[in-house]
Amino acid sequence: MIKIYHNNRCSKSRCGLDLLEKSGKEFEVVKYLEDIPSEEELKEIINLLNIKPIDLVRKNEAVWKSDFKNKTLTDDAIITAMVKNPKLIERPIVINGNKAVIGRPPEIILDIL
Repeated sequence: MIKIYHNNRCSKSRCGLDLLEKSGKEFEVVKYLEDIPSEEELKEIINLLNIKPIDLVRKNEAVWKSDFKNKTLTDDAIITAMVKNPKLIERPIVINGNKAVIGRPPEIILDIL
């Protein structure tokens, strides 16, 4: 089943959700700020996205700038930071089977539907 990691306060995430709704396909919404992914889940998502953990971080978030910017962090430390501060996780993330994308721009989601 298709899964979207969604934050309703984010316009790009809302657009991604709208694209999924219009697709007519079944999908699951994960409100990741409430249902925070585990470190293992984030590792799986990062693997599906075929990116480094740092590429999933929202680097303009205040907590990143105050607590992590300009520090040398291991991949595991970055993942731990995202679990402890889920606002750092880029959004929306859409997973369909063994394919995943960060919906920026939202239209990229259509590539995996």
